[in-house]
Amino acid sequence: MEILGIDIGGTGIKGAIVDCRTGKITSKRHRVATPQPATPQSVARVVEELRAHFDWHGPIGAGFPAAIQHGVAKTASNVDDAFIGLNLEKLFSDATQCPVFVANDADVAGLAECQFGGAFEQSGLTIVVTVGTGLGTALVNNGHLLPNTELGHIWLANGQEAEAYAADSTRKKLKLDWETWADRFNTYLTTLEGLFFPDAFIIGGGASKHLESFKDHLTLSTPIRAATLLNKAGIVGAATYAQSRM
Repeated sequence: MEILGIDIGGTGIKGAIVDCRTGKITSKRHRVATPQPATPQSVARVVEELRAHFDWHGPIGAGFPAAIQHGVAKTASNVDDAFIGLNLEKLFSDATQCPVFVANDADVAGLAECQFGGAFEQSGLTIVVTVGTGLGTALVNNGHLLPNTELGHIWLANGQEAEAYAADSTRKKLKLDWETWADRFNTYLTTLEGLFFPDAFIIGGGASKHLESFKDHLTLSTPIRAATLLNKAGIVGAATYAQSRM
């Protein structure tokens, strides 16, 4: 079954058609810059623009940077606070005249990695960490997702919020080399390791392409691997999530 997957981020909104049986993208990916300000109305217009670009009239899955409960945004990260409390599934369904299913962006990326990517057939608890503008997390235990963990917002023992301390955007802002930044990221991962004792860490997001540049500076006992779907994970996972809701 093919479904249109849309990955909504703070800087870009990307879409493609996905074969949910294989996890393969069957169309050319299309990207539109996230409108600024990223209000509900402006983002809904871009979602409709993507639907029209693909001339799509079927179900749509969307990953969104917020905790999502029964289709309703409970938080808002890198988008307008006006999203909080809105039913995003209704908002985007009304805009596209298609059934739209919405979940947290890190959650859908984690689902994609566990079903088609770096954590395929991984038993036990897998923690997927997407490292980019922020720190997104997905906890998948034997294939079952625990949604909306938002572990990028935990407070570390040094008194700093994890995302502000160790996101890739912080590395760029402070112009840190990989080794220096790795000490920060290591603090974050060892904190998660001590809380959850996972069987594997999967690192996604933009920093995953550079894992070999900083992996040797991490002191984890848990195996750590790069995500294999890279920037396709959000699109594939969004479509996969929609299929699971149908």
